Parts: sequence; C-alpha cells; structure tokens
Amino acid sequence: MVVWTDFERDTIQDIFSKLDYGKVGPAALSRCLIVYPWTQRYFGNFGNLYNAAAIIGNPLVAKHGTTILHGLDRGVKNMDNMKDTYSELSVLHSEKLHVDPDNFKLISDCLTVVVAAQMGKDFTGEVQAAFQKFLAVVVSSLGRQYH
Repeated sequence: MVVWTDFERDTIQDIFSKLDYGKVGPAALSRCLIVYPWTQRYFGNFGNLYNAAAIIGNPLVAKHGTTILHGLDRGVKNMDNMKDTYSELSVLHSEKLHVDPDNFKLISDCLTVVVAAQMGKDFTGEVQAAFQKFLAVVVSSLGRQYH
C-alpha cells in the first residue's frame, strides 16, 4: 500500500484540476508515438502514423490521448485503492491488447515532459517527485496483471 502525504495528494489533485485534457493527453501520446516509434504497433487501426505531422494531426491519437488522461483521473479520485481502480484496465491491456507493460512507463515519461512544459517554473522538484510517484503507482497497478 502506498502512503501519500498531504502535499502529494494536494499536488496531484491541483495538477489534474488545471490540465486541459484535450491538449495534454494528445500531446503526451503523440510524443510517445514519435519518440518511441515501436509503440505505434498497438495503434495499427489508427490510420496514418507515418511521420510526426501525421501523428500530431491524427484525430484518433488525440482522442486516445484524452482517454488516457481520463483514465488517470480515476486514479486521482482513488489514490488509496489504485490496484483495484486499474484492475480491469490491467486485464484488458495484458490479455486482450497484449501491450508490453514497459510502454506504460514510456507514456508516463512523455506525460511528465508535457506537464512540466505546461507548468513551467511551478513544476518544482517537489511537484515533479509527487507527480512521478503518482504515475509510478499507476504504472505498477496497470502492470499488476502481468506478474
């Protein structure tokens, strides 16, 4: 079980309350698909992913990026029960979609970069540590079915 400080809880809730899901989610997923092109294999039904411009302009990438953030929002609302919160998604990604669990870490790293760029100087070391702790718990919870 993860122990959250009041600062961590408040910080995570504050970050997510200020995010524009329709911009941040697509930017993070686009970044992941561009920087780690092998992750594109899970999105074969998304159409044209041939270059960065195509990925950034792809409406299905944008939609799924937004979906990812809404999925993270579930974790924000259930920080004390992350394993149960993500149990169905863990099963889906492992048994049906066969997603390599390392990809959860890749998207979380890309999300961290996008959020840091959006927050600027407000993304202090302490804020980054809280955000990355939250994402690490989500990644661990999503990867639970794989173990």
